[in-house]
Amino acid sequence: MTIRCGIDLGGSKIEIACLNTEQQILYAQRINTPKNAYQATIEAIRTLVLNAEDKLNTSLPVGIGTPGAASLATGLMKNCNSTCLNNQPLKQDLETLLDRPIKMTNDANCFALSEAIDGVAKNVEVVFGVIIGTGTGAGIVVNQQILNGANRIAGEWGHNQLPWSDSQRLQDKNCYCGLTGCIETFLSGPGLQDEYQRLTSKILSCEQIVKHAENGDPQCEAILQDYEENMAKALAHVINILDPDCIVLGGGMSNIKRLYQNVPRLWGKYVFSDSVATPLLAPEFGDASGVRGAARLWRLEEL
Repeated sequence: MTIRCGIDLGGSKIEIACLNTEQQILYAQRINTPKNAYQATIEAIRTLVLNAEDKLNTSLPVGIGTPGAASLATGLMKNCNSTCLNNQPLKQDLETLLDRPIKMTNDANCFALSEAIDGVAKNVEVVFGVIIGTGTGAGIVVNQQILNGANRIAGEWGHNQLPWSDSQRLQDKNCYCGLTGCIETFLSGPGLQDEYQRLTSKILSCEQIVKHAENGDPQCEAILQDYEENMAKALAHVINILDPDCIVLGGGMSNIKRLYQNVPRLWGKYVFSDSVATPLLAPEFGDASGVRGAARLWRLEEL
């Protein structure tokens, strides 16, 4: 029996899952990501893999989804919102620790691949898979193949400026990448929380903001409406350039159910077309899509 191992390396958690050829999960474990500790992070990944192999009594091919990408120029990690990974030889270090070759790509690519193979976007030609949580990124899958791009940054949608926006508002949004007005600063979970705090001088979680809006809080409702307008602008920009067959939302913000009705209702005025047929879809596998896609980085014919 062929088993593939996937790891989703996130800013707050590391998850491992082992899938058989019927796409059933035979083993899974989730731990907290060591905070700002590169060496502890790679050691944690090694322990997860060894534990899985001990449980399943087999050696495993390993695929990893990361919150960034490896530079083609240096092989070092770049663009990670888990900043302790940046400028580190993550793939090389893990291959040394695990004593085997691994496959590695951006976590949003893994998410999009999972949903395109047997998720909500199966049998769809072009999938734009968005992860909106601590950060904001995306992966593009065409005919069930990840589109990496010449610079391995295909789908880095979160680090473009929010289109059709007031220049002063853009300048007021500083991003960790060094630019201002990035889509991530508006649409990420921290971005929504920061906007609430800016307007109220109070602190609420994203879940609390949504709940307060549901209960009739006019300020939370106004903030969410602004958030939806910003998401509509950002995704309309994608539709104008890529025109995907569907857009799938992932990450913690994808749990806000109102987005699936309200955002498509708003984006038409920004899309260069007389009608917009693009569906905005919730993921089939939720936050498990990333780890499932990571396992599928190894194709069966390669094993």
